[in-house]
Amino acid sequence: MKKFFDSLPPDFYLSSLIGALMAGVLAFAGLAYYTMDKSGERSAAAMRAGRDIGAASALARAADAAARAPVPEGAAGKAPEAVTRNLDEARALLVAHGLDVKQLDEARRFQARPGEVWPDVAPAVESAGRQHASNAEAQAASQTQRAGLVMLVLLAVGLVLTLRLRIAMLKANGRLLKVATVVVEKIAEGDLTARAVGLDQAHTLRLAKALENMTSSLRTLVAEVVEGAQTVAETSAQIAQGNLDLSQRTEEQATTLEETASSMEQLTSTVAQNADNAREASTLAVAASDVARKGGQVVGQVVTTMNDISGSSRRIGDIIGVIDGIAFQTNILALNAAVEAARAGEQGRGFAVVAAEVRNLAQRSAAAAKEIKTLIGDSLDKVETGTKLVDAAGKTMGEIVSSVKKVSDLIAEIAAASQEQSQGIGQINTAVAQMEQVVQQNASLVEEASAATESMKDQAAALLNAVSSFHLGERSATAVPHAVMRSAPQPLPARPGAALPPAYAKAIGGSSTSASRAQAGQWEEF
Repeated sequence: MKKFFDSLPPDFYLSSLIGALMAGVLAFAGLAYYTMDKSGERSAAAMRAGRDIGAASALARAADAAARAPVPEGAAGKAPEAVTRNLDEARALLVAHGLDVKQLDEARRFQARPGEVWPDVAPAVESAGRQHASNAEAQAASQTQRAGLVMLVLLAVGLVLTLRLRIAMLKANGRLLKVATVVVEKIAEGDLTARAVGLDQAHTLRLAKALENMTSSLRTLVAEVVEGAQTVAETSAQIAQGNLDLSQRTEEQATTLEETASSMEQLTSTVAQNADNAREASTLAVAASDVARKGGQVVGQVVTTMNDISGSSRRIGDIIGVIDGIAFQTNILALNAAVEAARAGEQGRGFAVVAAEVRNLAQRSAAAAKEIKTLIGDSLDKVETGTKLVDAAGKTMGEIVSSVKKVSDLIAEIAAASQEQSQGIGQINTAVAQMEQVVQQNASLVEEASAATESMKDQAAALLNAVSSFHLGERSATAVPHAVMRSAPQPLPARPGAALPPAYAKAIGGSSTSASRAQAGQWEEF
């Protein structure tokens, strides 16, 4: 509270202090009047009801205790302790209220029972109670009347003082209000250089200082607004130019992604065709491997047959050798027979002829056997050579079968890899399509940002023009023209087929228009 009063001018401080004192006095008087009024009413009501005099109840309790208390043997002439205590209490109450206690003392002196004394004392007690209630009621009414008069006097004095102070304050502050009105009118006209001059009194210097602080704060605030608006205008121009460049690059990127998507589609079809060819080649390689395996089996059978033929030829050679031996022995026997026939002379001449024929046949058989043996030897050599060739052919066929199997495995791996490549390229194609959509959305967002930046630039220029009406002295705000955007860099030449699709162009146009309207509405609200 002290800080509040200290912050007020002297007139306001004095008026507030007196007003606070008057309010406290009036509140205290009202509270006292209300308290005395209620206390008097309660006392009068209690006395009128007979509840304020405790002597009657004390005597009644004493009489009742005496009537009920038995008198012990050997204690004649002595009152019971309860009766004595109640009589003492009743006497004290009677003395406190200014009543006659002679009869009560005589009764106690003669040790009479209180019940017998009560009929004589009760009327006096009741009369005293009524008299005391009447006196208390009159006293309460008098106190209430005096409190009301005091309150009315204090109220009248407070009103008079308040009116005189108010008139004095109005006269003293008339000039102050006039000067303050002039300063406020100049500020309303936009002149923030106005000053409160010509105020020399102590209670007006504070208002002058407050007005000076207000104008200084307004000058600082408007100057900061001007600087901020200029910064926003320059920044918005740069952002708009950057958005324009970004929009052009985004369009070029969208065109490039479209071409990439087309190339990826062609590559996908080519890889799929290669995968199909690889699968067919794998099937043919498997078939060739089966044929080579069967050829190897046939060559093995040929090798077995050639080995059998070689064995048979050797047996034939052996048989021819036996025949040659038989022919040789026959020739020797024929020679011996001819010798014996010559010895026999004429008798053995016919046997000699037969022996000569047998010899000729033996010689011819030996010659034939030699030729056959020679032919059989040649056949054996050729069969052995053929067997070696067939063995080599079998080994070659085995190598061919192994190579064909390896080729088949490689072709199968190539087919699997081609299939995986086809799937991967399909995923890449999908990703490129998604990137194309994202780029298109980015292009739309860039257009919206460009429109919003353009609107912000216009609003910054309008704000500068608005604050230019304020006069700040040396820091006076001046309107600035719209920032001139620098020329955008020339985009790279688009490749054939780089035109944007109609749907994409329509989306960009529609989003730009809607963004411009939304931003304009937001700036109008601002």
